Amino acid sequence: MPMNTTFDFSKPVGIGADHAGYEYKTALTKYLEEKGFKIKDYGTYSAGSVDYPDFAHPTSKSVEAGEVACGILVCGSANGVAITANKHSGVRAAICWLPELASLARQHNNANIICIPARFASIEEALQMVDTFLTTTFEGGRHETRVNKIAC
Repeated sequence: MPMNTTFDFSKPVGIGADHAGYEYKTALTKYLEEKGFKIKDYGTYSAGSVDYPDFAHPTSKSVEAGEVACGILVCGSANGVAITANKHSGVRAAICWLPELASLARQHNNANIICIPARFASIEEALQMVDTFLTTTFEGGRHETRVNKIAC
């Protein structure tokens, strides 16, 4: 059965971040809401120190359950949230620090969560990456064969 190549934006976009990503999450949420997207915010709600799994797990669970169209996670390096998110069945979380990587994550890996490293990308770059991620479709074909081999 072919994989869905686009996101279902009748559902909200899930977003979560730790303290390092709080400012980015706030900017991304505002930006996406201004563009007409519905957002499901899984926190954090301040710049106070927190643990990234507390926000990556709920965001990932909502992607896994199909409650949101896709997910956005932000932490300092993006490694912690990506590792956490990828523990969830059906989640394909990709670390991106350039729009080109966001495009390839969608085209070749059918990624459904973008993980952004707040300490290695500007907010403007994060906005560009999210735009790219949300508008790029999965190519399928030979890539679908590979993606179908990811789950254990």
